[in-house]
Amino acid sequence: MKISGNIVDVVQQTIYPGTLRVENGRIAAIDREAGQYTTFILPGFIDAHFHIESTLLVPSEFGRLAVGHGTVAIVADPHEIANVLGIAGIEYMIANSRQTPLKIYFGAPPCVPATSFETAGATFGPAEIDALLGRPDIRFLSEMMNYPAVIAGDPQVEAILRIARKHNKPIDGHAPGLRGEDLSRYIAAGITTDHETVDLDEGEEKIAKGMQLIIREGPAARNFDTLWPLIDRYPEQCMLCSDDIYPDQLATGHINTLVRRAVAKGADIMNVLKVACVNPVRFYGLDVGLLQPGDPADFIVVDNIKDFKIITTCIQGRSVVEQGRTLLPPTKSAPVRSICACRKKATDFAVKPAGRKMRVIGAIDGQLLTNQIYAAPRIVRGRVVSDPAADVLKFAVVNRYQSSAAPALGFMRGFGLRQGAIASSVGHDSHNILAIGVTDKALCAVVNLIIDHQGGLAAVSKNDELVLLPLPVAGLMSNEDCFAVAARFAALHRFAEKLGCCLKAPFMTLSFMSLLVEPRLKLSDKGLFDSEHFRFVDLFV
Repeated sequence: MKISGNIVDVVQQTIYPGTLRVENGRIAAIDREAGQYTTFILPGFIDAHFHIESTLLVPSEFGRLAVGHGTVAIVADPHEIANVLGIAGIEYMIANSRQTPLKIYFGAPPCVPATSFETAGATFGPAEIDALLGRPDIRFLSEMMNYPAVIAGDPQVEAILRIARKHNKPIDGHAPGLRGEDLSRYIAAGITTDHETVDLDEGEEKIAKGMQLIIREGPAARNFDTLWPLIDRYPEQCMLCSDDIYPDQLATGHINTLVRRAVAKGADIMNVLKVACVNPVRFYGLDVGLLQPGDPADFIVVDNIKDFKIITTCIQGRSVVEQGRTLLPPTKSAPVRSICACRKKATDFAVKPAGRKMRVIGAIDGQLLTNQIYAAPRIVRGRVVSDPAADVLKFAVVNRYQSSAAPALGFMRGFGLRQGAIASSVGHDSHNILAIGVTDKALCAVVNLIIDHQGGLAAVSKNDELVLLPLPVAGLMSNEDCFAVAARFAALHRFAEKLGCCLKAPFMTLSFMSLLVEPRLKLSDKGLFDSEHFRFVDLFV
C-alpha cells in the first residue's frame, strides 16, 4: 500500500511532500518527494480520557462513529460498567472492543463505587485492582475520583495506589478545584493527570507541580475555551479528551473538532497536534503509530490543516474510512440484565414538609459542579411538590440494585421543565435511576418505563406521551446500530425541549446529579449529600 500527500511530521516538527509505504500493518518507509499535494497525512487523533459507556454505544459501535472523525485510539476508563457489573463488565468491554479496529486501551477503575455513600453493583478493593493491573490488556489505574480519601490517607486507597506503583502503571486523577497543599498531597500519592480543571490558574498550578493536564470538552463539562491557551504554554504537558459524549454529538465530531478550534484560535499547529496525537502515546505507552518509519500504520488524511476534514482513516494499515465514510460494518450485541428494582407507585415520590426552607441542587449548564441554593417549599394538600414557575423540580434517585428500596428525594433548579418528566438509568457513577419532573405521576411513569425495559433514557409529557431510548446492555448501552441510536437520541432531546427543558445536554447533566465526588450538592440513593464537606445533609433547614 502506498499513499502520497503532504507529510505532517509532528515528531520532527516539519511538513514535506512524500509517500508512505505500508507493509504488514506498519510504515515500511517514507519517501520524500519534490512534488506538490493538496492533501495532508498526519498521525491519528487520540482521546486521552474517555468513558465509552457514556456514548450509549457498545465499543464496537462506538468505533464506527469515532474513526470517521480521525480518531485512531482511546484511553478508556470502564468504571461505568464496572460499577454495575464489576469485573464481568470490564471483561465485556474488552471482548466487545475486539470487534473494532479502533485501538482501545482500558484502565482499572479504583473507585467502585466512587464513594461509600451510595449503592453500586460491585465493590473493588486492593485484590481486584491488583488482579486487573497484573493483566497486559489493562494499561493504567483509572481516575482516582475519591480525592478526599487520598488527601486523608485512607488505608484502602493508599493500598490501591501502592499496587499501581508496584505494577509501574500510570495513575489518572480526578481533582476538581484542588489547589495548594491538598493538591500537593494528592500528587505526592503518585497521581499524574487531571481532566477536571475548569480554571486557567488552577491548570497552571497543576502543570507547575508536574501533572499532565487533560483539557476536557464534553457536552456536560465544557472547559476548552478557558484552558486552550495552555496548549502553547505547555505543549509537552497537555492532552485532549471529551470524557463523556452522547451519540448525536459524536456523530458530528470528536477530537478533530477540538483540533480545529485550537488552530482557529491561533494555537501553533504543531503544538496542537502534539497534544492531540503524540502526548497520549508517550505518556501511556500506547502502541499507536506517530507517522515514523517502523511505526504501526495509524494515520489520517485530511483535505487541509485548517478544517481537518477527514478523507481517510487508517489503523494498523487498514483503511477504515474512505472519502469521509466509515467502512466498518454494524455489529450486534446481546442484552445484559442489571436492573433489579421493582415498579414504583406515584405515592413513593411523596415528600412531607419539615421546614420553611429546603436545600435545592442548582444545576449549571455545561458543568458537573452544582450550586447549593435555598427555596421555600411549595405545599399542596400537605405534600411538597414541584414548583415549575420557580424552576424548583422534584428529583428522585431510585436504587436499581435492590427490588424494594424507597426512592431518595430532593429538589433541583436549572432544568426548566414546564411539564412531564425525564429519567435515565445512566447515573454516574453507581448508575441508579435518576428522574426529574413536574408531577409525582410523571416521575413514576418514566421510572417504571426504565425498569420495565431494563434500562434507558425516557421522557413523558403531561398528556402521557412516552418516549424511550432503550439501553438493555447493563442499563448503560444500546445494542443497536450507532447511527440509529444517534438519531433516536436526538429525537429524545427534542422531546425534552418540548417539555420546556432549557439545558443544552439535559440527559448528560441529569446523569451527573448523583456524582458525589463533584461539588457541591448532589443526591445519591441514600440521600442528599454535601460534596464539599463529604456528608449527608437534611433536605429541610
